Amino acid sequence: MKVIVIGGGPAGMMAAISSAQDGNEVILLEKMQSLGRKLLITGKGRCNITSSLEMDDFIKNTPGNGMFLYSCYRNYTNQDIIQFLKQQGLEVKEERGNRVFPVTDKSQDVLKCFTKKLKELNVKIEYNSKVEKIIVEENEKETAKKVIGINVNGRFIEADKVILATGGKSYPLTGSTGDGYKLVEKFGHTITKIKPSLVPLEIYEKDICKELQGLSLRNIAIKITDLEKNKLLYDDFGEMLFTHFGVSGPTILSSSAHLVRYKNIEEKCKNKIVELSIDFKPALSEKKLEARILRDFEELKNKQFKNSLDKLLPQKLIPVIVEQSGISADKKVNEIIKEERKTLVKILKDFKLKIKGTRTIDEAIVTSGGIKISEIDPKTME
Repeated sequence: MKVIVIGGGPAGMMAAISSAQDGNEVILLEKMQSLGRKLLITGKGRCNITSSLEMDDFIKNTPGNGMFLYSCYRNYTNQDIIQFLKQQGLEVKEERGNRVFPVTDKSQDVLKCFTKKLKELNVKIEYNSKVEKIIVEENEKETAKKVIGINVNGRFIEADKVILATGGKSYPLTGSTGDGYKLVEKFGHTITKIKPSLVPLEIYEKDICKELQGLSLRNIAIKITDLEKNKLLYDDFGEMLFTHFGVSGPTILSSSAHLVRYKNIEEKCKNKIVELSIDFKPALSEKKLEARILRDFEELKNKQFKNSLDKLLPQKLIPVIVEQSGISADKKVNEIIKEERKTLVKILKDFKLKIKGTRTIDEAIVTSGGIKISEIDPKTME
């Protein structure tokens, strides 16, 4: 059987490998000049391959309808991809947060495993090949369409099956420009609204974010709340980063995947009722944090307030916290009263920012939306 795979990212490469292993004649078409361009930038160039969580947890951690992917997760597990890489000579390691990386810390080595196997299986790869149309046999009586072939670069290639692995619309410079949506729309598929997901968030308090730009924080806790309904939308623990426009980093990116699915989120952000709260010291209760501050203040009692937080906070964060506390920066530590100290504790445990919205899809790691899943068989992905 002749199979054409459209798209040379990880999904397309793995589909081509699986199909070739089943004895099919496989052509892999990639519109860019090389394979796996998006894979190379994952994990900051290190490639976060998978998670070591149990497969049931994969479903729980999938925003939206996780059960749709039940068969996929069961048919090809995290252990299967790890085993595949090991067979190609690449060992992996597990890091904090159940994240699995190649031991070499190089995404290029993961890509080499795919390309090595493609070559071994004699998969024909055509670069700079943008597919213009999937050709199907027209049959008014049947809902399923029989594939005849594809049009690419002005020529027709015959095929018995076509595997569409074009990805979404995020990171268009890597080749993800939503081509697949247009291809399937032509023969009747419904495309749901396309939104950015796993994407940085913009904040209304731009001045604060600009002052903290580049500050990366570990072991913080975040909460995102709909103030109108007093409803917790998301909470997490881990790392975050301040940018010139707002916030980013693992906890923030994960939160965005849940936010984009929340009803009327754009309107709520516009009305300034979606709030991000940061706990800079989640390991300490308010009582313990106050005791810690008291100890520091006792040790530094003759210093000015602005010079008393070095042991507690990153240097870049101190001026912002001092300003937000309302305590005079030049005030001597031994002059700070109990109410002021409690205000400081409150700010450190509940630093509030208003969410303006997400960044554009060009900056998103993944795309939310696409082909309507009720039109896809979850067992076969047909």
